[in-house]
Amino acid sequence: MSPTVAVGIDLGTTYSCVAVLQNGRVEVIPNELGYRVTPSYVAFTDTERLVGNAAKNQAAMNPKNTIFDVKRIIGRKFMDETVQKDIRFWPFKVQNVNNHIKIKVEYKGRTKSFTPEEISSMVLMKMKETAETYLNQKVKDVVITVPAYFNELQKQATKDAGTIAGLNVLRIINEPTAAALAYGLDKGTQIKKNILVFDFGGGTLDVSIVAISEGSEYEVKATAGDTHLGGADLDNKIAAHFVGEFKREYSEDISESPRALRRMLTACEQAKIILSCRNETCINVEALFEGIDFSTKFTRARFEVVCADLLSSILNPVERALADAKLDKSEIDEVVLAGGSTRIPKVQNLLSEFFDGKQLNKSINPDEAIAYGAALQAAKLTGNMDNLVKDIILKDITPLSLGIEVQGKLMSEIVKRGTTIPTKLTKTFTTVEDYQTSMVVKVYEGERPMIKDNILLGSYRFTGILPALRGVAELNITFDINDDGILNVIMEDPSTRQSNKLLIKDEISRLSKEEIERMLAEAELFKEEDEKNKKLAEIRNKLEHFTYDVKRAVGAAGDKLSELDQKSVLEACDNAILWLERNTLADIEEIQFELSELQIISSSKMANLYNQGQYE
Repeated sequence: MSPTVAVGIDLGTTYSCVAVLQNGRVEVIPNELGYRVTPSYVAFTDTERLVGNAAKNQAAMNPKNTIFDVKRIIGRKFMDETVQKDIRFWPFKVQNVNNHIKIKVEYKGRTKSFTPEEISSMVLMKMKETAETYLNQKVKDVVITVPAYFNELQKQATKDAGTIAGLNVLRIINEPTAAALAYGLDKGTQIKKNILVFDFGGGTLDVSIVAISEGSEYEVKATAGDTHLGGADLDNKIAAHFVGEFKREYSEDISESPRALRRMLTACEQAKIILSCRNETCINVEALFEGIDFSTKFTRARFEVVCADLLSSILNPVERALADAKLDKSEIDEVVLAGGSTRIPKVQNLLSEFFDGKQLNKSINPDEAIAYGAALQAAKLTGNMDNLVKDIILKDITPLSLGIEVQGKLMSEIVKRGTTIPTKLTKTFTTVEDYQTSMVVKVYEGERPMIKDNILLGSYRFTGILPALRGVAELNITFDINDDGILNVIMEDPSTRQSNKLLIKDEISRLSKEEIERMLAEAELFKEEDEKNKKLAEIRNKLEHFTYDVKRAVGAAGDKLSELDQKSVLEACDNAILWLERNTLADIEEIQFELSELQIISSSKMANLYNQGQYE
């Protein structure tokens, strides 16, 4: 193995996955429990921070301090309609701080607030540690995937999360593009194909049309999607339906109880999964609310009716992508599925019917394909000359148009949606007033003609323009989009050669350099704390196991140990267990002292067994 290794991370809404290319094959890396995907959950308790399975497993007992679905709000503003919609379903507290999002939790008896980037960084750090444990070496370089329809702010926020996690983000790539890489390498195709990747995950729906030629060149022709349509929305829809049913039957509203709502949501999610392979299941939640048990039959047909509006909308991005690519559906050679929500039979039926009965391609694992593709790209970017990746050429596109505000509060487009990246385009603008010496450049992203309907990315006042009549003085504005799809704006006065770069300011939702540095320091503290908690758990386990080992040895010794010594040792063991139960907040040194005391007592009373080699 090379001294450094780069991994690919699929940072998902509900689950995340990490993969690596080594020894000529891509390996999806299992976590400490052996699972190949890890819940994108972070929880805070009175004693520790939990990430992944441990966090999700205690969500119903600790709903207000268990964070999930954070990908749905990363890079967004608090007042966004989609953010306001999601807040209604979440048991944890989301705060408005100058239209920035902060997530409020109780941790070790204190109130703390975290940005979505910080929570995402904790999930990324978990994936980093998972990879390091498996590979037995440090991991720094990474490719992270994002939905194809993520805007500039969302992509940059994801990159910031990687930085906070202590990672060197080589590139941000689109999820369906990563899935296309996985498909292409799996098939080893040597002929040109148009494939449509339908990526329906926990929080987002992405559709990309990719032309694959000679097995190594991947050119994205079009992309479309919905960053707020995924399996979680189906779960919420089912849960809302049964919350209403519970209210009608028992005149009780469980929506005011975070714990009850979380348990209902978990049961509905499980039912949805079961209905992907069975026609019928039951939703059973004991003592859901005020001691009332909830039990109901749930069929696949009923699921499809409850979620009909959401399911019917999944074809809209398919139609948009085909239109943008200027392709007829008959020109699509393969429809490739990615994302766990593509397992839903109705989703598959709708897609197959749309493509006139075409058989859908399910050859790649929908949960792992995106991390697989990201790992290939990570290997390519770090100079790995493995035959799998050495000839890969990846050409992605911009998902949304980019431009600036001009007179009349209109957006003047500089980069059109669907432009191949990287790209660098320049447009010249003139002053609108006589003897104007400065110009405010406001950068927007979106497809609407009026700026109010698009996303403001940043603004800058360019000064020092030579005074002249309106329409005479010029300003060249260059949009430089890198391989990540991240934008740099350069403004230049051609008469003076004065130039400036636009920095997307903190108040436009980006984290400042100082904030990122602060979060990096806090992340390091969490890392130290997690390590301490791990050692604490290990020493507690060591003491507990030792007591039971000693008890077994006493039982096995029989009459070789006097009755008085047996009683003394067993009493010391029972006292140690009791001490552990009563001192849940004891530190490592205190537990080590108790262990040492028990070891001294047991060794002194059982010395003759040690000497005879009958107890070790």
